[in-house]
Amino acid sequence: MTGPASDAAPAPVRRPRADTARTADLTSWDAPGWAGLRVVVTGLGVTGFSVADTLAELGAAVVVVDGDDGPENRARAETLRIVGVREVLLDRAATQALPEVDGAAADLVVTSPGWRPDQPLLMAAHAAGLPIWSDVELAWRLRERAGRKTADWVCLTGTNGKTTTVTMVEAILRADGRRAVACGNVGTPVLDAIRDPQGFDVLALELSSFQLHWTHGLAPASSAVLNLAEDHVDWHGSMEEYAAAKGKVYANTRVACVFNEQDPLTRTLVERADVQEGCRAIGFTTDTPGLSDIGVVDGILVDRAFLDNRRHEAIALAERADLGPVAPRHTMANAAAAAALTRAVGVSPAAVAEGLRSYDRGEHRIQLVATSRDIMWVNDSKATNPHAADASLAAFSSVVWLAGGLPKGVTYHELVAAHAHRLRAVVLLGRDTSALRAALAAHAPDVPVHAPLAAADGTGPADGAAVMAEAVRVADGLARPGDTVLMAPAAASMDQFRSYAARGDAFIEAVAGLMREHGWDVHDDAAPDTD
Repeated sequence: MTGPASDAAPAPVRRPRADTARTADLTSWDAPGWAGLRVVVTGLGVTGFSVADTLAELGAAVVVVDGDDGPENRARAETLRIVGVREVLLDRAATQALPEVDGAAADLVVTSPGWRPDQPLLMAAHAAGLPIWSDVELAWRLRERAGRKTADWVCLTGTNGKTTTVTMVEAILRADGRRAVACGNVGTPVLDAIRDPQGFDVLALELSSFQLHWTHGLAPASSAVLNLAEDHVDWHGSMEEYAAAKGKVYANTRVACVFNEQDPLTRTLVERADVQEGCRAIGFTTDTPGLSDIGVVDGILVDRAFLDNRRHEAIALAERADLGPVAPRHTMANAAAAAALTRAVGVSPAAVAEGLRSYDRGEHRIQLVATSRDIMWVNDSKATNPHAADASLAAFSSVVWLAGGLPKGVTYHELVAAHAHRLRAVVLLGRDTSALRAALAAHAPDVPVHAPLAAADGTGPADGAAVMAEAVRVADGLARPGDTVLMAPAAASMDQFRSYAARGDAFIEAVAGLMREHGWDVHDDAAPDTD
């Protein structure tokens, strides 16, 4: 399943080095070379803390660098010093150069996902020929340890749907009797999972493009790229580099590379991947499945991939109703991907259905907040880019759309053009609404656009709670019976909120306040009819 790279593929730019002679033999927890290894860890968030703590336990000499000298980082730094970390440098100036460790040059840098490749410290490490690893790379090298079981890894990435899908994977594995945990870019840091005293049968890893950029040697049992759309171009430098980072999830896969039949670029990434002998390409789709696919027939998730007589038979795995009251097309796609990833490691069909019924759907992802007066209020704050908002908008026929925020350099013309016909009205969030205004003016000129607290010049207020409360009030005046008021911003949240979760919470609170003010029942109607 190895294929040549396309002639149109861009030339490699800054490829991080995987190993030097000092690190090449570090392939298990028990490797003797960890002791005394000089390591610089960049970042002191959840990831950086877990990296530094792990390396200190291994006996490495560790220096941690972070530009934030706030109270939370000071507390973390004190804890790390207690467990044996040599030094913690909390100073922006310290992030501009590669520090020495114990008075000598470092052997290795382990970086947190948020640190861009063009960050000065990382550029200095690259220029010095040092290997630069992600926490995932470090965890992969530590997965084998005497006296503990070695877990299979099931890895997935994509522009959207990663957290939902990895949560489904975890639930399906547990329903099959496996000890499993979702980790990586969500939930438990992967190094904490690796160090769990009991160990796991399977680790279900959500991987970001940032993590994959700095990851070199994974060999998962099954892997998937769920979809690809323009995102994080500012970090990677181009869409081509972003896609290349995502495609690294397929390298060395043992059993099944899972791709999206409705996203041709994911198939291309599989075709370019170097995989292990016998690895299969498995498609997932929300349409009728072809041979070696998992797909959907009349609302039933069916498997034509993991059975002997797949040319003539299929196995029913689950029904749309197993996925909850709101299960639009992209949720079914996530379920099909999760089924493919887990069937590849031998999970039973019954466990797929049970897992999909029991998985924690979480908040802020197509979350039905209220149904009142035949109007549905749906929170999809997790839709932080146009691709995610596209899936949300496609699920409903008539929408009052709450949209906007920090756009991250993306454009909205394609999104608005695709969904102009379903927009009753648009209520703008965000401090700078210019990009969305331009797309709406070009492709939906007859759709009413309201920006109750936003300024056209990009100087709107930073108080997200006030903006959201007013946006909900305006949306209520615009919505008609049969409409869905959908908060799917297609943008990041950090211009007015701490996080997408804080933005979603503000929407939920504002809707609840509206219901109380009018004395309406929060759920007095049936769930929405979705695509």
